[in-house]
Amino acid sequence: MTHTADRPATTDIAPESEVTRLCQELIRIDTSNYGDGSGPGEREAAEYVMGRLTEVGLDPTYVESEPGRASVVVRVEGEDSSRPGLAIHGHLDVVPANAADWQVDPFSAEIRDGCVWGRGAVDMKNMDAMILANLRHLARTGTRPPRDLVFAFLADEEAGGVYGSHWLTDHRPELFEGVTEAISEVGGYSITFPAAETGEPTRAYLLQTAEKGIMWLRLHAHGRAGHGSVPNNENAIARLAEAIARIDAHPWPRHYLASVRQLLDGVSDLSGTAYTDDDADDLLAHLGGARGFVEGTLQDTANFTMLDSGYKHNVIPQTASASLDCRFLPGHEDELLATIRELAGDLVEVEVYHRDIALEAPFEGALVDRMKAALLAEDPDAQVLPYCLSGGTDNKALAQLGITGYGFAPLQLPADLDFAPMFHGIDERVPVAALEFGTRVLGRLIATC
Repeated sequence: MTHTADRPATTDIAPESEVTRLCQELIRIDTSNYGDGSGPGEREAAEYVMGRLTEVGLDPTYVESEPGRASVVVRVEGEDSSRPGLAIHGHLDVVPANAADWQVDPFSAEIRDGCVWGRGAVDMKNMDAMILANLRHLARTGTRPPRDLVFAFLADEEAGGVYGSHWLTDHRPELFEGVTEAISEVGGYSITFPAAETGEPTRAYLLQTAEKGIMWLRLHAHGRAGHGSVPNNENAIARLAEAIARIDAHPWPRHYLASVRQLLDGVSDLSGTAYTDDDADDLLAHLGGARGFVEGTLQDTANFTMLDSGYKHNVIPQTASASLDCRFLPGHEDELLATIRELAGDLVEVEVYHRDIALEAPFEGALVDRMKAALLAEDPDAQVLPYCLSGGTDNKALAQLGITGYGFAPLQLPADLDFAPMFHGIDERVPVAALEFGTRVLGRLIATC
């Protein structure tokens, strides 16, 4: 699991010169995670990572939680191993993609218009490639970072990390021994908006310091089965539909976390656009594609994603079910669940299918300072602001070991690229220049952390 000791320094190629190829090769490996165990798993991608690491003299640990559900972990010893360690991690799985919806084959990793296209180009084989490129650089040159680094390429993040990060923290916690901080997705990318005084474009990088908790629920309505031609006042589908309508119409109150407030205040100062707690639309417009992520952190949310009922057109089914994706702000978990149960009503059962914690980390301290410095060394005129992610990451699992996690996958993005909506979207792509930029920034952080 450790870096090969005392490797002589060698002539090295710059990490950014191979990051695009690594990203393409990872994308071409289909690791679609359907959440029901039916996907291809991460084994092929994990074996690819193992090969890229062993060829430069590293001795990584390969772990399968279930057949095909594979993760890879390697520790690089630092100059001062008495210091707390840092984990740098990414996930190898991706959400499924329907090729008919895309302009390109989602697993082709085609380069078009200066971008690498494909499922995972944004979430998150781009960061996997940046991590891998820098890790290979450390090994080829025999460089030791300031402190121990644990690099992890994880399974199953797209289904809650049950077979990945959570399995590792439950069954192999020694792999993260001594680690107190971590970085991963979804932060460090740029947004661009007009500056207050000049109207000229200004860039701000969003460093993720918080993320909402996850509550995946299943609603089950029960009723009386019968013939489709006969009146039925105990129709399970109707009962479920009424519950869905009540939940969908519920106005979740706004609540501003410290990270959200700091972000909005920062954008307000830089753009000269005022906002109030009740009306932030003009300000949110400056966030471009990141607006959806930020709007999702202004309150708890509940969105229906799947329905399941019936087996024939003329048969009233006895049961009907719906899947509900809820995301809660820190401290709101119990309140959200109680609200959903009340809105669902007495005739609809609420099942907790999966839940995970919300996270908050300070926008200060040595690691934050070094992340800022690494970004600003490559983009000196930019600003760095905190934000809360409306989704979730594998940092939730690491938090169970007392590890404080941040989202830092640095990318300098064109102002007209609608980036954030490509998470789980179609035509996912990342600019080659952004990959190279992020690799340099990550390398600076590794050298100074």
